[in-house]
Amino acid sequence: MSHILMVGVGAHGHTNPHLGVVAELVERGHTVQWVIPAGFAGTVAETGAEPLVVGSVTPDETAGGQWPEDPVAGTALFLDELEHVFPQVEHLRPDLVLYDIGGYAGHALAERHGLPHVQLSPAMVAWEGFEEDLADELAFRREPAFQAYLARFAAWLTAHDIGLTPDDFTGRPTHCLVEIPAVMQPFADKVDRGRYRFVGPALDRRGGEWPASEEPMVLVSLGSNYTKHPELYRACAEAFAPLGWRVVIAHGNHVTPEDIGPVPDGVELHRWVPQFAVLGRASAFVTHAGMGGCAEGLYQGVPMIAVPQAVDQFGNAATLEGLGVARRLSTAATVEELREAMRWSPTARSRSAELAAQVRAEGGARAAADYVEDLLRTTPRKA
Repeated sequence: MSHILMVGVGAHGHTNPHLGVVAELVERGHTVQWVIPAGFAGTVAETGAEPLVVGSVTPDETAGGQWPEDPVAGTALFLDELEHVFPQVEHLRPDLVLYDIGGYAGHALAERHGLPHVQLSPAMVAWEGFEEDLADELAFRREPAFQAYLARFAAWLTAHDIGLTPDDFTGRPTHCLVEIPAVMQPFADKVDRGRYRFVGPALDRRGGEWPASEEPMVLVSLGSNYTKHPELYRACAEAFAPLGWRVVIAHGNHVTPEDIGPVPDGVELHRWVPQFAVLGRASAFVTHAGMGGCAEGLYQGVPMIAVPQAVDQFGNAATLEGLGVARRLSTAATVEELREAMRWSPTARSRSAELAAQVRAEGGARAAADYVEDLLRTTPRKA
């Protein structure tokens, strides 16, 4: 059995997707330590891993902190975290390093000391020619602020004897387990399958319970960061409850029930719900189309209404719509627009069930753990 170090990021979208993988490795007898800020220590401990709590400069989502929407500022924050966390972990010598796409300190530790390492990606990965295909979305990379960030990053790598460019360090992993459904990957035929292994979302170990309902149920949840839309929650309540739907609204930390106002009978307001378990009972899902929500909706075979707001959500929403399992609206959607979107085509539910079978067949946590163990067996260990 091996000593595995997991290096994470203090954010729900950079922690929750990996829980199943780590739990599977622990169950197989490996010792796993998880580098994580204090706010997520309890969450990672539930996997059986030992939390290694580190000081962090990232926003504390568990206390209502929000990440910057500006892409340059958001990107630079991961470098800030590398500079802050690396001195806290550079003494460690595990048998293998797992690291989230933003867990740069894990990648740096592995490169510095020649340790086998695997990136865990809870988002789409690069493909041949992605710079050209995403030219508009990546326009910020030409800004002076981003060029200054690259220069600072290159200087840090040189100072720590890591012979990689910032782009190679962040975007060209030696080994990567992709934890999204393969159907959500743009230009999947152009992805280097020698570098990237699609295992799908690690939901095969996810538990949780939610009571069944006699009436059809819709979940309305906009994730953890993009939740400040009381007008949308109100519109969903008014659109669906009068039609006989049970409406479960998870409004997050940035909205209160008072902000939403009085709601019809049959509407439940929660700050948080066990989303995966609720989706197992739901007939529809109103989502911001973050990758975590998309993966859970696809895995549970639930048709969706996508209301994207930022970053990859617009592309995710378009992909879901193209797959035939979602309708796309804005956060300003009216009651009538929401009702119209809920009138699914005859093939929507069967298509959702078909894709759910595909996603589950990708293997999830067990396939990821198999890959890690194969790498441990075939990679010589340094004395």
